[in-house]
Amino acid sequence: MAKTLTRSRVGLGLAAGALAGVLAGCGGGNGDDASTPAPPPERNTEPGVTRVNADMTDFRIALSEKTFKAGDYSFVAKNNGKHDHALEIEGPSGEHSTKVLAPGESETLKVTLKSGTHEVYCPVGGHKDLGMKTEITVGGGDSPVNETPPKTNGY
Repeated sequence: MAKTLTRSRVGLGLAAGALAGVLAGCGGGNGDDASTPAPPPERNTEPGVTRVNADMTDFRIALSEKTFKAGDYSFVAKNNGKHDHALEIEGPSGEHSTKVLAPGESETLKVTLKSGTHEVYCPVGGHKDLGMKTEITVGGGDSPVNETPPKTNGY
């Protein structure tokens, strides 16, 4: 009788294992599984082009890169603010700008940066004077970004 009991338990164990395998293969069904990995971050699709995220809020521009060397760049301007904004880059490389972006919109601005100092700012209304500006220095070695903090209550 002990032999029969052991066979029954082994049989139940195998059946439970097979059922677990079938259920795991089904995946759970509703797509809301918290263990689903997030999609990988966006990568440059163009070789030799550096991607720079330009996060625009009310009233500040934050760049994802802190050093710049002469070359090709894609500035991905994203308006995360509550007002319309645009991104303009002005300097030895000329003057380049996005269209005016409504809150939540984004646009990619492709620029070939030359050595020297460039001003990066929002040309909409008086946003530049409210602190929506930064300066980048393009050249060899470490070139820091000089971000200007936003003005508060006119001070």
